Amino acid sequence: MYVEMVDETGQVSPEMMKQTQDLLDFAAEKLGKEKKEMAVTFVTNERSHQLNLQYRETDRPTDVISLEYKPEMPFYFDEEDLVENPELIEMLDEFDSFIGELFISVDKAREQAEDYGHSFEREMGFLAVHGFLHINGYDHYSPEEEKEMFTLQEEILTTYGLKRQ
Repeated sequence: MYVEMVDETGQVSPEMMKQTQDLLDFAAEKLGKEKKEMAVTFVTNERSHQLNLQYRETDRPTDVISLEYKPEMPFYFDEEDLVENPELIEMLDEFDSFIGELFISVDKAREQAEDYGHSFEREMGFLAVHGFLHINGYDHYSPEEEKEMFTLQEEILTTYGLKRQ
């Protein structure tokens, strides 16, 4: 998986960048998304606050903002085409490889690692996987969705080696 990473904070080490890339590669392989592309930007709480207000109309910083990219259907396909020809969905999926972007607050990651009593590396990994699952259609609005997403999230992190302490 190609991941474009930008560190707006100047606080993310090369090792943390590599962990993020490796973990997202691992998660992408698990979901069959190896040929996809995404962006990760590491931000401060101030920038997270601005983005949260802009995209979610929530007036506070947050740990990760996930922006899923959903390409518009080409004008020559309509819903009926997709129902009658499911292979078109696969073709369109392959055509557009950019799936979305994450904004991870390094400040929040540090705060939460301390609050939850685990490492900064575990928290940064958690936020990357959590955001990655969101841009791949997973959510936690209902108890069923939450169970599915959180189970997969924990499986990815644990198998990768970022276990809870």
